[in-house]
Amino acid sequence: MHNENHNTEYKRIWKDEYLKWICGFVNAQGGIMYIGIDNDLSVFGVNHVHHLLEDIPNKIVTTLGIVPSVSQHMLDGKDIIKIEVEHSNVPISYKGNFYIRSGATNQELRGVALQQFLMKKFGKNWEDMPCYGSTINDIDPDAIRYFLKKGIKEGRLSPEAENSSPEDVIANLGLIEDGVPCNGAILLFGKFPQRHFVTSSFKIGRFGQTNYELLSQEIVEGCLIQMPEKVLRTLSDKYLIRPIHYEGILRVEPLELPEEAMREIICNSIVHRDYQGSWSQMSIYSDHIHMWNDGKLPDGLSIEKLMGKHTSEPRNPKMAEAFYRAGFIEAWGRGIEKIINGFKSEGLTPPTFSTEQGGVTVHIPRERFQAVNMGGTTDIGKYKTDQKTDQKTDQKTDQKTRIIDLIKANPTISRLEIAKQLGIHESSVKRRLESLIAAGKIRRVGADRGGSWEVIKFD
Repeated sequence: MHNENHNTEYKRIWKDEYLKWICGFVNAQGGIMYIGIDNDLSVFGVNHVHHLLEDIPNKIVTTLGIVPSVSQHMLDGKDIIKIEVEHSNVPISYKGNFYIRSGATNQELRGVALQQFLMKKFGKNWEDMPCYGSTINDIDPDAIRYFLKKGIKEGRLSPEAENSSPEDVIANLGLIEDGVPCNGAILLFGKFPQRHFVTSSFKIGRFGQTNYELLSQEIVEGCLIQMPEKVLRTLSDKYLIRPIHYEGILRVEPLELPEEAMREIICNSIVHRDYQGSWSQMSIYSDHIHMWNDGKLPDGLSIEKLMGKHTSEPRNPKMAEAFYRAGFIEAWGRGIEKIINGFKSEGLTPPTFSTEQGGVTVHIPRERFQAVNMGGTTDIGKYKTDQKTDQKTDQKTDQKTRIIDLIKANPTISRLEIAKQLGIHESSVKRRLESLIAAGKIRRVGADRGGSWEVIKFD
């Protein structure tokens, strides 16, 4: 005999309340309950075995509406009863409550967990549910045109799709029911999805040395089909750097992290997250990016399996289909491979993945930012040290440009806050500010304390 697990339970005696456990088995993968054996595997046997052989199946049929296999066995010279039930394709309740086997425990389903269980049993996902209160007028035609343009360009939509109406597009994706757009349609193409789903926006925060030192933040809103581009643009404009290097005499300024790999990370976070949970959150530090996405991995899929070859099991398959048609993601579970290869091809340490707080976390090292701004080595990937003098000049110029951007965004920003944003010493910020003042590009309005900065000229 084996210890109790996801499909085996031992009970010393029969009690009618154990019908909850039978209910849990049929709502999961099926299972076996032994009566007359304690959970430490001690064999006690049962009395009145013939009475129980009639009573137990009758109660299971009457209460749960399923037909079990109930049989008598001998173990250590004692009578035991074996109750075996199969998995049910429809949800089964016990006195109006739903239970499911999880590991070696029996759990009552409530709230969101119950809703998700019932939808799954009926072959539905949350994205399929009608978004009551919305109409086809809540679908943004510009978002639809954006989707069609991307898909046709990638060859994943036919050119004839160009003139499709918003209703045609969401109908082809299976995201409209009786004229009412489903949750997935509003999220993908809605004029303002956050009106219906508050946490569907994407949070970005820049932190200092600790998790409590929030220096600045952005909330990216809008429809999901356009959100990856908005998030990448926000990262490029405000949070990530573009270190300068030279290929021959050609000056090149790529993003510090591989753009295609970052796009894959962002797209997968949007497609696979649980929109009944919390926001997608990207926390940016000087040495790494910590990104957390609500939603557990599918049953049977671990981080270890995720890193290898695996089948694609999207939480929101119809929204994933839309992202695939637009050319944003792959359809065969190759996203992780694409991300890792993207970093390795540029000589960078790939991100690592983990699960925490009911979601999936991605840890992305910022090696190029460290190399440029923290005085480390610069021979990472394509970034060589052949033009050290020019690169130092370009680095200072880039820092001055970013200082002006920070001042535009927050005229009252302090030298210390600028230093934290750029990852450089406060004295370096002071020198950059003095240089910008001397060049007539900024000026100080008011006193050092309580005053503000003003941008005069910047080409």
